[in-house]
Amino acid sequence: MSKVRLTSNQYGKAENRLMRVYRDSERHELRDLNVTSQLWGDFETAHTKGDNEHVVATDTQKNTVFAKAKELGVSSPEQFIMGLADHFTSSFDWVTGGRWEAEEYGWSRINDHNHSFYKSAPEVRTAVFTRDGDKDTLISGFNGLTVLKTTESGFVGYPKDKYTTLPETEDRILATDIATRWIYNTTDLDFEAVYRRVKEIILDSFTDHFSHALQHTLYQMGEKVIEAVPEIDEIRFSCPNKHHFLYDIERFGLENPNEVFIVADRPYGLIEATFTRDGVDENKDAWAQIAGFC
Repeated sequence: MSKVRLTSNQYGKAENRLMRVYRDSERHELRDLNVTSQLWGDFETAHTKGDNEHVVATDTQKNTVFAKAKELGVSSPEQFIMGLADHFTSSFDWVTGGRWEAEEYGWSRINDHNHSFYKSAPEVRTAVFTRDGDKDTLISGFNGLTVLKTTESGFVGYPKDKYTTLPETEDRILATDIATRWIYNTTDLDFEAVYRRVKEIILDSFTDHFSHALQHTLYQMGEKVIEAVPEIDEIRFSCPNKHHFLYDIERFGLENPNEVFIVADRPYGLIEATFTRDGVDENKDAWAQIAGFC
């Protein structure tokens, strides 16, 4: 008897690069996605006996992504990947669930042209939908949104030991690349409107207070999102501290009143935190589906 047993497993087709163009009028619209499909279910004999009777080919999953872009349309990445989940779990009895992910890249019109665009969004929009039997979880977010403010940030009061060389400051540059994801408590909502609202809140929160540390600023962001958007129960951030250090030009006979900085790309502080609505338990099972994030 084998001493090995199959436990968790999933498989699918990763990073299907999809562009959906709407040509219903002279003024075209487009959605640009990177879509991954992974299935969960009864695939044990494929692993233990080499029997592929239940293996929906990854090539089939790829083709389905592109066919569904036509059949379902793409009104949001969330709507699209939930449609993929419905298709796979209803078409194959042994597929009990899966994980579907989309990244979206934003485009804007060139001089309001009807069919010419430039890649414009500074961030990559993200969505992950998991279905495990009758349990659905939707996590949305974005990453790569670089923000900076030139003042109203400081860092003081931290412990000092013989290895501490960082001087305290009441006036520094604060910069980070915002990566954030949030868990919805419903899928009955306007995903486009909520996404715009969350991004707006996060950007406003970055500006509206004196930051005593990046941790302090992340709390301001998370608190305001939870308070303003009742459809969201949890939000996570993973943000590097993009250091800007005052450069010593006094040795050249020049004053430097917080005007000339050297930008250090590494090493960097990495600040991560989860904020959860009061009375709601942290959904650690859902966050486990976001590899490398907090």
